[in-house]
Amino acid sequence: MSFGLKVAGALTVVAGVFVASHFTHPPIISIQRGYRGVGDVVLYQAADLEHLRAANRAPAPEPAQDPAGQPASKVYQNVKVLGNVDANEFLRLMAAITNWVSPQQGCTYCHSQENLAYDTSYAKIVARRMLQMTEHINKDWQNHVGITGVTCYTCHRGLPVPTNVWFNAPAPAPHAVGGFAEANQGKNLVSKVAVDSSLPYDPLTTFLEQSNEIRVQSTQALPGADNVSIKGADWTYALMMSMSAGLGVNCNYCHNTRAFRDWDQSPPTRVSAWYGIRLVRDLNNNYLDPLKTVFPANRLGPLGDSPKVQCATCHKGVYKPLFGVSMVKDYPEIGANGPVDLSAPIGSVGDFTAKP
Repeated sequence: MSFGLKVAGALTVVAGVFVASHFTHPPIISIQRGYRGVGDVVLYQAADLEHLRAANRAPAPEPAQDPAGQPASKVYQNVKVLGNVDANEFLRLMAAITNWVSPQQGCTYCHSQENLAYDTSYAKIVARRMLQMTEHINKDWQNHVGITGVTCYTCHRGLPVPTNVWFNAPAPAPHAVGGFAEANQGKNLVSKVAVDSSLPYDPLTTFLEQSNEIRVQSTQALPGADNVSIKGADWTYALMMSMSAGLGVNCNYCHNTRAFRDWDQSPPTRVSAWYGIRLVRDLNNNYLDPLKTVFPANRLGPLGDSPKVQCATCHKGVYKPLFGVSMVKDYPEIGANGPVDLSAPIGSVGDFTAKP
């Protein structure tokens, strides 16, 4: 066999492996979401759907408890954000949070072994703020989460640090071309956020922390008031790809692909996504970014910023977190009408005011 044939054969094998690993295989599950004949469907590979269902199964609720008849603040020391919750229900919620966030580490992931009331761990300070954030989402962002709501488990899934959090990415060094430094505009790198494409590498800072306009093209044939550049469209496409991957859906989950821009022809999910983007900005700017003074250095990003959330942090690859199962109904104290005090101070590490 000639050298050329050997090379051709090897390339054929490589190409076959690439095709086998990068394209979907039957059976494919097709879920129709629009009128018949318009192709408004979401496609799932059966094997992937089975895996996603297993990874998005809600845990059983903690057993119900008889009321203690006293609020937690009267029974326990240093309860800053759940003080109005019945003392027995407070313990039930603490047990649930331990299983949601730190099942391996146990209570001492947040609490001191010496005295549970001490504020010796940054994790306890952060947990207080996260409880306030959870109640804020359930109360003030029903345009996105609806009555389903969220709990700590929505993001954490049994891990102290949720998957799919992100940090501000350092700007890459410009390339020297012909003796001049050429800015790459954040492109031509492998963008993990944009599903390993060469689109801009950090659209999350641009759109999910900053509030830049998300635009692609003008409806005008000639230049007018709407002058969105191709560069701006690239950043938008990077964000859209991250959202599509985070929800495990096609573009037409939120858009009518015959008329991407037209809201009147878009599915209702586009409105939900509009609110979702603004929800994420709210959480990143008002709850997570300010915690950079609480987190230790090893929990901060390369630019010293806090871990932040994106669509995938909650959704984990499915169009509704936990496929729409509501856990809030079993823990109403952190729901839309919960008693969490959003203005209560969360304390600081080293606060020993609870010492006897």
